[in-house]
Amino acid sequence: MNVRSSGTQPVRIEQDVVLARQSARKLAQECGMRLIDLTKLVTAVSELARNTVVYGGGGDMDWQILEDGPRVGLRLTFRDEGPGIPDLKLALTDGWTSGGGLGLGLTGARRLVEEFELDTAPGKGTRVTIARWT
Repeated sequence: MNVRSSGTQPVRIEQDVVLARQSARKLAQECGMRLIDLTKLVTAVSELARNTVVYGGGGDMDWQILEDGPRVGLRLTFRDEGPGIPDLKLALTDGWTSGGGLGLGLTGARRLVEEFELDTAPGKGTRVTIARWT
């Protein structure tokens, strides 16, 4: 697997959530992603970027356009130095929401992508990595 390009975008304030969505859409288009896949990815980005701002106190979205043989993919990592997720099992329960978001929660975001990895611990911040492929 090769990294074709990469970068980082701040996700610190509410306006950055919009910018993260716009960047993800543009990057997914560069990958040649179908509209349905692009829409799923951007929806997951909305949820995760918002979580980064609201619960993580702000952070960054790292992006990579990947090539794996004929496939092209977009990997996004949302990272913050916030309080972490105290009850990961609860946060990954279908239908659970801490309120205010799209109501998708982490499980909804996970269903919208092909790869989902979450690393968190109380006091250590949170890192969520997602990917979709063409």
